[in-house]
Amino acid sequence: MSGPREVLSDWWQDGLLRRVIRNSSFLFSSNIISAGLSFGQGILAVRLVGVDGWGLVTTIITFASNVNRLLTFRMSEVVVKRLGESLPDKRDQAAAAVKTAMLTEALTSLAAYTILFLLAPWAARLFAKDLQTAPWFVFYGLILLTNLVYESSTGVLQAARRFDWIARINVIQSALTAGFILAAFLLKGGVLAILLAYVIGKTFNGIAIGVAAWRELNGMLGSGWWRVPLRVLPEKRSMASFMLNTNLNGTVNLIVRDSIPLYLAALMSVTEVGYFKLAQSLVALVLLPLDPFIWPTYAEISSTVGQQQWDLTLRLLRRVSTLTAIVVLAVGGGLALTGWWLVPFLYGAAALPAYPALLILLVGFGFASIFQWNRPLMLALGKPGYPVLIAALVGVLELGLIFWLVPEHGYLTLAAILSGYLVFSIGITAWRGLKAVRDQRVNPLSV
Repeated sequence: MSGPREVLSDWWQDGLLRRVIRNSSFLFSSNIISAGLSFGQGILAVRLVGVDGWGLVTTIITFASNVNRLLTFRMSEVVVKRLGESLPDKRDQAAAAVKTAMLTEALTSLAAYTILFLLAPWAARLFAKDLQTAPWFVFYGLILLTNLVYESSTGVLQAARRFDWIARINVIQSALTAGFILAAFLLKGGVLAILLAYVIGKTFNGIAIGVAAWRELNGMLGSGWWRVPLRVLPEKRSMASFMLNTNLNGTVNLIVRDSIPLYLAALMSVTEVGYFKLAQSLVALVLLPLDPFIWPTYAEISSTVGQQQWDLTLRLLRRVSTLTAIVVLAVGGGLALTGWWLVPFLYGAAALPAYPALLILLVGFGFASIFQWNRPLMLALGKPGYPVLIAALVGVLELGLIFWLVPEHGYLTLAAILSGYLVFSIGITAWRGLKAVRDQRVNPLSV
């Protein structure tokens, strides 16, 4: 039986895991800085506008983001897949795929802003309970226009393994947002000043990522890549099917997970949205070291599955889950033990009701982080529809419970329902993915 030293040595010599960690380290470093800035600006914002105002800011941001997600095709995944299949031998096909993705994303972004503009009065009445806030919804929605090709551009940088550029831009965006929120705090601004800070940060991020991706494409595909005609794109039906599946997955997530603050605003009040958002912000501290693993892991899973290296795939999944479990138990446990005084200390006594929601959400998001590879594995196995199906089926039950129980029992019940949804949907998908890999290892024709 191997001792701890032999195990650590074996892990250190695992080139696949080291490559994931190296690429993750760029994003991890930026996430540390960005999270610190975000944490600080959140404290300032809550103390400036109160829990009610923070709930309103969250509601506006969530609504605008969800209108965009309703139409988006998660182009980063599409671009990563098509560039990985086409480079380096089929540059024209790669260029046509990127061009198609960017044009599609730009059109959907324009459509999303138009829809948001038309729905703003309705959203203000239903969620904010105040028609006068409608212009604020429209104002924040400007980020849809300044991030026309953000997802496609992010996919280009991921495929090129330029996680360092993504990290640098994220840090600058966070610094800009935090700086403007600090200015709003010092000048005693209000909700609109906080929204302005987020619009400025998001605008910079969208433009900078787009410029970085364009430069990378010039290097990979040549400076005239954008003139390649779309007709050279092969397997158009396959690409459309993949885009549709990613859109469906995004839509399901939008309905059953990303719209939780909106359900709470409609069924209860923006105050409870504020409690829920504060709890989520603290849970983000647990997810902070883990989020950077997702896309580097996806890139390596796609490679090992594509080469039918099933033992390597299983080993990578096992080790990534072990690392994330250690972080979840360490950081999450510390947060659970100290949160009862940390929440009122940071945000004020009025924010204490967020603590029990924090404990409940730690269970669901901690589990989701340990098995964060569940969907990337199914994508790599060519089964993008399976996570969508499971999320939809479990999500129907989740929504039924939300509209049945939350109006009477409030935000803590909603937190429990969301955690249950994460455990069951991700658990089922992860189990199915592992089974598929193990079956394929034994019988290559079984999947």
